[in-house]
This record gives sequence, structure tokens and C-alpha cells, in this order.
Amino acid sequence: MNKYVLIVDDEESILNTLGGILEDEGFKPESAKTLKEAREKIKAFFYPVIVLDVWMPDGDGVDFIDFIKENSPDSVVIVITGHGNVETAVKAIKKGAYEFLEKPFSMERFLLTVKHAFESYEASRHPEEEVEFIGNHPRILEIKRLIPRIAKSGIPVLITGESGTGKEVVARLIHKYSGRKGPFIDINCAAIPEELAESELFGHERGAFTGALTRKKGKVELADGGTLFLDEIGELDPKVQPKFLRFLETKSFTRLGGTQKILVDTRILCATNKNLEEEIKKGNFREDLYYRISVITIHLPPLRERGEDIILLAEHFLRKFAKEYKKNCFELSEEAKEFLLSRHWRGNVRELKNLIERAVILCDKEVIKPEDLGFKEETYENLEYLFRINSLKEAKRTFEKLFIERRLRENNYDIKATARSLGLDLSSLYRKIKSLGISSAVNENGKNSN
Repeated sequence: MNKYVLIVDDEESILNTLGGILEDEGFKPESAKTLKEAREKIKAFFYPVIVLDVWMPDGDGVDFIDFIKENSPDSVVIVITGHGNVETAVKAIKKGAYEFLEKPFSMERFLLTVKHAFESYEASRHPEEEVEFIGNHPRILEIKRLIPRIAKSGIPVLITGESGTGKEVVARLIHKYSGRKGPFIDINCAAIPEELAESELFGHERGAFTGALTRKKGKVELADGGTLFLDEIGELDPKVQPKFLRFLETKSFTRLGGTQKILVDTRILCATNKNLEEEIKKGNFREDLYYRISVITIHLPPLRERGEDIILLAEHFLRKFAKEYKKNCFELSEEAKEFLLSRHWRGNVRELKNLIERAVILCDKEVIKPEDLGFKEETYENLEYLFRINSLKEAKRTFEKLFIERRLRENNYDIKATARSLGLDLSSLYRKIKSLGISSAVNENGKNSN
């Protein structure tokens, strides 16, 4: 994804500060000290997000929005100024600015605004993006059957599972099958500064707090007629939880600093990688809110428990990224598949996706091999990562799988020879191969089928 941000400001300190913060968060900031320089950069390159100061030495930043909209209409513009007033803010918004920030603003609020701007850009670029839920594991098939049945009900759903298991994919599928005409809006509760949590969810009126120069709709209101997905709901500020519970019960709310009751038809889906029952005991999460959001709970298994789904997902990502990066990477070698099946996948599907994307970018061959995936022989010797596994049972299982796979390779996938080297009979080895999800790549005669 293009994560370039153009910062247009004549103050060196502002450029350095904002640029440094964005760089730390994985964005690629570039700067322009004049509108003339900004004009040249925008003509030469596309920036999804442009941060624009109002008072520039060679012109008015707000008027410059017209140039941006004419020459880079898909760019999302964030206006910043140290001399803010209501008239300037309204003018900027009318010209198409996404947000108006008055200096001095908190870095948390700035980062959140930039992230939301990128979300807005992505949503406008892929309004009909297809959602795919890949997998044939029994639990995944069960979830696939469940989604259409609960989608149209409108009741809250809590999606649980480790980070990276695909909770947002499930939420998007529920929205897709719901038939709702409104948008799918997502918000990461862990990324919202405490002081902005209520405003992010429910919006605010002008003057509600310092810097609130205009009225702003919150995520709950923006998702009217559609679905609001709250990721990491366990991180929701405890001070906002009562108001959110009240909204779930009444479907109405008031904006921060306002008195008017607003009624919306917003479907709520939540996700967490935390044990909310434990959070309740610690006093971090309201028990009544937990029961309200978990009328139906869907639990996603970790990738390491999904066996051959690992290969299905890897091949899906391989096709996707080969097309995106215009590469001729067509398939995974059998050795690469075994390497993927041997990993613990603490980052789950997200980790697998990133690994395949990296391999496609760096590989110039048609077949992806273990070394293209970052495999080194010492991976099997250095088992330091076993100490990061949560349970002794899982550690034993992981080591046993690695050990048998190593012996299979050493014996050229001759099952009989491998069984002898391990001191096992054939039936015991076959049972272990099946129970551990090992891709043995052998035929019925025990020889390498490749």
C-alpha cells in the first residue's frame, strides 16, 4: 500500500516533528516548504494523504485545496493551522478537506487523524472489495456455515481469537451477508487515546473541547444503516463503556458537548484477543457490557491448529501478491510447504501473509523455495522460540513435529528408514504424521513422490 504523506508547512520544526512521528509509525513522509514546491511534487507523484498548513509564505493553504482536488482528486487533505477560526474551518471542509486541526494539537490526535485519512482513501479506492475467508479446517467450515445464518439478525456478535487470526475478515463477511446498505466502519479501540475515545465513537459539537472548531460525526453515526466493527473491544476506555452500553440498549446517543438525542440503525460487531471474563474480574471491563456484546460468540482457531489451511492460505497470498507485484512466482516447492507447516505462527494469518508478500517481492524465480521464505538450516537447531510457547504440551508437540520432519528429509522421505531411525513401527509413525499434520510427500511405497 502506498503510505506516502506530503506535509506542506513552512516551519522546519513542524516538518521534522510530524515527519519523524509518521516515519516511526511506518508512513513515508515527504515535505514541501512552499505551495510552489507542493504543486511540483503533487504533479510528479501521488500522495494518498496531504497535510496542509493554512498560512504559507506564497499563498493561502485553504485556497490551495482547489489545486489538489483538480490535480490529485483521490488525495485526502488534512488542514492544520495555528490561527484557527470557525470560518476558516468551515471553508476548508466545504472545499473538500477531510479534517481541520488547530495547533497545538496532540501527536496522538494527529496520528489518529492520519490513520483515519488513509482508511478513508482505501475505502474510496476499494468500495466493493471482495472478502475471502480461506480454509477447509472443520472449525472454519463451521464458521462459514454460521455467518449467513446470523448476518441478517442484527444482534451483536463477539469474535474472539489470537491476534492475526482473521477476526476482521469474519466481521466483513457478516456485514456482506447482512444485506445492509450502509457502510462497514471499523475502529481499533486500542489505538484511540483515552481523551478522544468518546469523540471518536459518538462525535462532538463545536466547542465541546479545545480545538473542536466544527461539529464532527462519530463512528457510530457514520455507520448508520451499516455495521460498526470495534476491534480490540477489551481496550475500550472504561469511562466510555457505560455510554456505549446505553447506546446498545437504546440505539440512541448524544454527541460530546451536545444535548440532542440521535437515533441510528447501526449493527455492532466486536472482536478481542483478550479473555474478557478475566478483564471483568480485574475491573477493566463491565460485566453487563460483556453480556450485551456477546449474544453470539465466534472463536477463531490459531493458524498452527489449522493444518493444511496453512498451504491453502499461502497459495492464495502467492497468487494475490504475484499479480499485484507483476511477478512470475507460480507455486510453492514441496520443501517450502513443509517449512510453512513446521512453523508455530505466533502472528497467525497476518504473519503468513507478510511472509509470502516478502518472498514474492524478493524472489525472481517461478517456484518459491524455503530459502525464499527466510528458512535457514539452523532454524531446526536453534529452538529458542520454543521457550516462548505458552504450554509444555504445545512445546513438546512442536519439537516432535520438527524432529520427525527432519528425519524424513534425512531419509529422503523413506517411511521405513525413518521409522527405523526413530525406533518406531510403521503404524506408530503413520499415526504421528497424521496427528501432527506433517506433509510427508511420500507415496504408498514409502518413497519420495516428487
